[in-house]
Formats: sequence, C-alpha cells, structure tokens
Amino acid sequence: MQRLVDTPHGPARVTVDEPAGAVVGILLLGHGAGGGIEAPDLLAATAAGTDAGWRVLRVEQPWRVAGKRIAPAPPRLDEGWLAVHAGVTDLLAGPVVLGGRSAGARVACRTAAALGAAGVLCLAFPLHPPGRPEKTRIAELTGVVVPTLVVQGRTDAFGGPDEVTAALAGHPALVAPVRGDHAMKADPDAVRAAVAGWLPTLG
Repeated sequence: MQRLVDTPHGPARVTVDEPAGAVVGILLLGHGAGGGIEAPDLLAATAAGTDAGWRVLRVEQPWRVAGKRIAPAPPRLDEGWLAVHAGVTDLLAGPVVLGGRSAGARVACRTAAALGAAGVLCLAFPLHPPGRPEKTRIAELTGVVVPTLVVQGRTDAFGGPDEVTAALAGHPALVAPVRGDHAMKADPDAVRAAVAGWLPTLG
C-alpha cells in the first residue's frame, strides 16, 4: 500500500509493508540523500521488521517524490518528516521506532525526542564527510536518549564502526559492524540479522 502525505514542501510518499500477523509496533524509515527506499539496507531492515511483527512505513521525502536530485537542507528534511508522522497517525500502533539510512538516519535522530520515539535505527550513519573527521555529526547521535542501533559498514568512508564507537564515548547506543561500505550492499543478510536481533529488545 502507498499513500501520499501533504507536507510544507510538497507531497511525500509512504509505502506500507505489513507483517503477516498482529502489529506489535511501527518502524518508520527514511532514505538517504543519494537514493530511495529500495536501498538494500532499507529493504533488509523492512524484512526484519515485518518478520518480527512490525508494520514498516518507508518514507520518500518530498524532494524525491518531485524528482529532484539534490536533497534540501536538514531543517526542510525534518519538516517533511514531522509532517509525514502527523499524516500517518492512523497507521501507528504500539511502540514507534524512527530510522533510516545515512541522511535519513540523521533526520530520525534529530526528531526522535519531538516524536516520542521508542527507539532509533541508524543505517550507515554519516559520522562525518569522507576525509573530514573534524566535521563530526556525533552530537545528533548522542542526543538520542532512547535505545539506538547503528548498523555500519566496516569500510564506510563516512565513518566506520570503530570510529562511531569511539565517538560515542560511553553513550549506550549499540553499533553493529557489517561487511561493506557506506552503501551496505555487500551483506544485506547481516543488516537484516542485526535489526532482527535488536527489535525484540524494545518490547
């Protein structure tokens, strides 16, 4: 099922993947700045969610629906995301976990408190631009106070799992290393397994 949701920046599109049985919670996922909701890691997380009884809502931001190639600034991304959440309240049941890959993970982190998230799932969190570790975005991740899972490719140029773990400096977020780079195409089964192992801890 798909639904268009009005936002201040044009319509967003939500694709709904249902579990086979009763819904135990909601996984709301956003895409990255360079791709859509068919990214391998997003599909792996979706499969893990539906297998575990979670309804998964994959959100295409308004700029993507409009066919634009360049994502807008973070505040506009957040505004679109907040509007989507408000527009799908009839689909929300049980705990709601926010998440996404790369830029979508950042949006989930920044909005988790405002939306009362039960957890945050970060796929390929972009800790810093490639080659510029001084431009860290760790504050977005450490600002999350609910259970957080970061699934990170071992050769991610935006920050590998060891870098993320070191930057967290005692923050309780969990980091799950998987084979591959920022795209995390190399081992979707490992991504699926990491998400599948984490979701039941949120019940």
